[in-house]
Amino acid sequence: MKKLKFNVTGMSCAVCQAHVEKAVSKIQGVAEVNVNLLANKMTVDIDEGVTNAQEVIKAVDGAGYGASEINDNAEKSSSPVAAAQDESKKMKKRLWWSVGFLIPLFYICMGHMANIPIPPIFTGHKNMMIYALTQLLLTVPIIAINFHYFSNGFKNLLHRSPNMDSLIALGAAASFIYSVYGTYRMAFFMGRGDLAAAHEYMMNLYYESCGMILTLITVGKYLEARSKGKTADAVNKLVSLAPKTAVVIRDGVETEVPAESVMVGDIFLLKAGWSVPCDGVLIEGSCAVDQSALTGESIPVDKAVGDRVMSASVSAGGFAKVRCEKQAKDSTLSQIIALVEDASASKAPVARLADKISAVFVPVVITIALISLIVWLLLGYSFAFALNMAISVLVISCPCSLGLATPTAIMVGTGKAAQFGILIKSAESLETSHSIDTVVLDKTGTCTEGKPELISSQPFGGYGADELIRLCGSAESGSSHPLAKAVTDSCKDKGFELSPAESYTETAGGGISAVVEGKNVLIGNKRLMDNSGVDISAAEKTAHAHADNGEIPLYAAVDGKLAGILFIADKIKETSAEAISGFKKAGIETVMLTGDNEKTAKAIQKKLGISQVRAQLMPEDKATIIKELQDQGKKVAMIGDGINDAPALTTADVGIAIGAGQDIAIESADI
Repeated sequence: MKKLKFNVTGMSCAVCQAHVEKAVSKIQGVAEVNVNLLANKMTVDIDEGVTNAQEVIKAVDGAGYGASEINDNAEKSSSPVAAAQDESKKMKKRLWWSVGFLIPLFYICMGHMANIPIPPIFTGHKNMMIYALTQLLLTVPIIAINFHYFSNGFKNLLHRSPNMDSLIALGAAASFIYSVYGTYRMAFFMGRGDLAAAHEYMMNLYYESCGMILTLITVGKYLEARSKGKTADAVNKLVSLAPKTAVVIRDGVETEVPAESVMVGDIFLLKAGWSVPCDGVLIEGSCAVDQSALTGESIPVDKAVGDRVMSASVSAGGFAKVRCEKQAKDSTLSQIIALVEDASASKAPVARLADKISAVFVPVVITIALISLIVWLLLGYSFAFALNMAISVLVISCPCSLGLATPTAIMVGTGKAAQFGILIKSAESLETSHSIDTVVLDKTGTCTEGKPELISSQPFGGYGADELIRLCGSAESGSSHPLAKAVTDSCKDKGFELSPAESYTETAGGGISAVVEGKNVLIGNKRLMDNSGVDISAAEKTAHAHADNGEIPLYAAVDGKLAGILFIADKIKETSAEAISGFKKAGIETVMLTGDNEKTAKAIQKKLGISQVRAQLMPEDKATIIKELQDQGKKVAMIGDGINDAPALTTADVGIAIGAGQDIAIESADI
C-alpha cells in the first residue's frame, strides 16, 4: 500500500467532505480515505498495482470538486499558514463589504419597526417603487460578494450531491426571486392605479432575508477561516524550529547550504547558538544541546563523540563536527510534523458519525422544506407565508456545526499538544483516552530512571566505605555490565583514582573476580560467595533488609574474607509518585508490569502506591495481561519506553510511549 496526499478544492462543509470520501472510496484498489475539511487535504492509501493518483483525481472531479497530488516539492513550496491567513483576510474583506450593504438594507426595511425615523423618500404609497428598487440595489452587491455560495451550491445540486452551500443558495435564491417577482407585481398594479394590491406585495418583500442569510453565513465562514489559521499556526511553529541553512565541509571547505540539501554522510558544523539541521552523530568535539522543544528536557544535554543529535535542537555551547544520518525531510522534526498532520487528518469516532449524518442531512432538510411549503399552502395560508416557512427550514439548518467542530477540536488539540511535546498519532486515540480506567506501567525507564546507581555501602572486616568502593570500582573497571557501571560511575563522581585490575574473570550470572593492588577481589551475588567459600552470614540480615526496599546487594570479598556489601538500585523518577497520585485522583487504577524480581517490584509498589504489580514477566506476558484486563471490560492504556514494551503498547486501547524511549516503542504507541 502507498499513501498519497492531495489538495482538494471546492469543499465548504462536512457534506462536501463526505461526498469526496465516498467518491474516492468507490475506486477499486483504494484501502482508506481521509479528507481533512479544515486543511482542504486528503490522504489515500492505494494499491499501486490496481489504481493510481490520476484515478483518484478523476473521481474527485466527477464528484464536483477539484484535486491535485501533493509531492515533496509542492509540500515545501506551500505554506499552510500563508494559505490560511490569506483565506482569513479574504473572508474578512467579504464580511465587511456584506455588512456595509446589509446595514442600510435593514434600516430601510426594518427601521420603522424599531421606531427609527425613515427618510420620507422611502415612505408612502407614491414611493413604493423607490422603496423596493433601493432594497434590490442594496441586495445585488451582497449576492455578488457571496456568489460562490450559489455557484458551489447549485453545482453540487446538479451533481446530485447537495451540501450546506446548496441550502444557503436555495434559501437566499428563493427569497430574492420571490422579492423580484413581488417588485414586478408592484410595478404592474401601480401602473393600473391599484395601490392597495401593490402595497400587499410591498409588505411581502424578502430582500433583507436574502442579505441576512448570506451575511450571517459569511460570519460563520470567517470564524472557520480564523480557526484554520490558528490550527495551521500550531504546525508552523514546529516547522519554524528547523534552521534554514547549515554549514557543511565539502572538499575541505566550509560552505553554507540550504538545510534540506545536507545529504546523508555530509559533515556539518555545530557552534554555540546554531540549530541542528538534521539528525546526526558527533564525530569530533563536544557540545551541550538544548533539545527541550523535542523531548521536554529543561536542561541542555552534554554530547560527546558517538552521541546522536536531533534536528531542531540548539547548541548551548561548545563546538562539534556532526555526520548527517538522516536528511531534513526524514529527520525527527519532520516525523513529528507528519505525525501531527496525520493525526489531524484522521477521524475520531464522533467525526465519522458526523459524516454519516451529513451525507443524508441536506436531502432530508430540502424534503422537510418542501413538505413545510405544501402543508402551509394546504392549510390555506398565502404563498408568501408558506415560502417564508420553507426558507426558514432551509436557513436554520445551514450551520454544519458538528461536522466543523469535531475536526477543528482535533486539529487545535493535536497542534497544541505538539507544542508541549505530546504527539498524538490518531484522533481515535485522542477520543479513546478519555474513557481509560486502567493504566498499565512498565517499571524500568518509566517509573524508574532506567539507570542503576550505587545507593549506599556497608563495609565489614575493618575496611572504610571509600576504600571498599574504590577497590570494587577498580575490579569492575573491566566489566560492561550495568551494575558494574553503577560502581565505576560512583567512583568517578567521588573523584577516586582507580587501580589497574589484573587476572580479570567474569562468572555469568554470578559476578567478577580480579587482582587489585595485589589483593584478590571478588564481587557478586550470594551464590558466587557460597561457591567461593566466603562466609557472608554476618551481612545477610542487612542484605535482606535492603533487598526488601528494592535494592540489589552486591557482596564484596577481599582475599577470601567478606569486606562489605554495595547496594545498587534503579532510582524512582521524581515525578512518578505525583503521576500515580494523579491517576488515583482521576479514579484510574494503576498496574505495574516488570521483568524484574518480585521483591524489587513490591518495594516500588509500596513507595509509589501502585494498585497492583506483576513481576518476572517476559515481553509477551505483558500483552497477555493487558488482554486479560480488557476481557474484564476495562479500557486500558499502556505506558512504556522499551523494545520489550512494543507488543503491549500495540495491544492496549491506547499505547503511550515515553519520548526518550526506543524507536520501536514510539512507533508502536498511539501517543
